[in-house]
Amino acid sequence: MAKPTELPVDDIAPARDLLLTFRDKVFTSRTLIIPNSNRTLSVTKGRVEVSASDEQAVSYLKTHAEIEPLKE
Repeated sequence: MAKPTELPVDDIAPARDLLLTFRDKVFTSRTLIIPNSNRTLSVTKGRVEVSASDEQAVSYLKTHAEIEPLKE
């Protein structure tokens, strides 16, 4: 019985980070500043994308009155 081919660790593609997309209900372009930090998020074409693992940004966007998550 043949053994399955094993790929070296370097040849395995890293898992892609899941991106969450939110829609700005008011502006098509603006810069959002996350409170209590020096971080900014850019809204472009009425959309802003953040990593699902970025808890601070996701929490901020989910509680922002003018931003809504997109269901894709």
